[in-house]
Amino acid sequence: MYAGASLHIDSGAIAQNTRRIAARTGAAVMAVVKADGFGHGDAALAALRNGATWLGVTSIDEALPFRWRGIDAPMLSWLNPLDADFAAAIRHDIDLAVPSLRHLASIQTAAQRVGRPAQVHLHLDSGMSRDGIDRAEWNALCELARLGEAAGLLKVRGIMSHLARADQPGDPATRYQTLLFENAVRAARHRRLSPSVVHLAATAATLTDTRTHFGMVRVGAGLYGIDPSHTTRLRGAMTLTAPVTLLREVPAGTGVGYGLAYRTDRRTRLALLPIGYADGVPRSLDARAGVQLNGRRVPVAGAVSMDQVVLDIGDLAVAAGDRATLFGPGDDGEPTLADWASWAGTIEHELVTRIGPRVSRDRTAA
Repeated sequence: MYAGASLHIDSGAIAQNTRRIAARTGAAVMAVVKADGFGHGDAALAALRNGATWLGVTSIDEALPFRWRGIDAPMLSWLNPLDADFAAAIRHDIDLAVPSLRHLASIQTAAQRVGRPAQVHLHLDSGMSRDGIDRAEWNALCELARLGEAAGLLKVRGIMSHLARADQPGDPATRYQTLLFENAVRAARHRRLSPSVVHLAATAATLTDTRTHFGMVRVGAGLYGIDPSHTTRLRGAMTLTAPVTLLREVPAGTGVGYGLAYRTDRRTRLALLPIGYADGVPRSLDARAGVQLNGRRVPVAGAVSMDQVVLDIGDLAVAAGDRATLFGPGDDGEPTLADWASWAGTIEHELVTRIGPRVSRDRTAA
């Protein structure tokens, strides 16, 4: 595999995080394994064996492989275009979110063609102006869903929404959205709908606000060791390493990388890692960025290239082939994902989902 850059996935950490989060709530836990498990690959079984009872994905295309593998846990797909293969989802017992009246019509048409009802979750936009139906159309959606149930075309199994500021505990927007969601659930029940699962909270709200839990919580980032609220210590499940491929000694004042913005302030040694922004290393790093190499933190020198990162290692004893740890769980003092997110001005979720295919993967079993 390309130049030896390697990503280690600790399935045991995913299992541990799932157990810890499940212990924090009396609600059912949906393990969100979209985007290839937030870049972690196969995380479904580790989550399901350690407290999760549902799976959540975005598209039907993400959902179907789980069924082909024989995983029969309840599963929800919540982001599909109007021409998605709803019939395949219905045939494979994949629940579908309904974010618009047109989606409801498309799903019912597919159910009629398949000859069995679709299991759906009515999706309310409670304040993000993103996915989900506008509140002004909620009553119409509920009424049409009731008629669809009466016609045997669907069953409303769930009601859902998403919180905008749950990563900021105590923010009044969360309470406001929760109240709007409660009103929407009441309106649906008033129209004789009987959802068995009502869900609003993702990882941050699951960890910080029990009022948002209802009957189920959707946990994605938390499975992989990311707490957007920064209130709970979870275990990172990724460790990214790369080998030193080249060493050189340079005098003070030597420019490094594109733009030569970095200049050495002393005679020093530089080490080259064969990994770059094509592999998911963010180019937008600030001056604090560094890696761990042979037990010491050393700084990134200059701009990250598409395929290369340069380190200023000073007098550290390093040989070609020694491995640098870009990030890991932090057990041995190595940088963590939270460090890299801070240095790059982004969120941990982005970093774990952008590791490219040139980086080899290996996994520790749960």
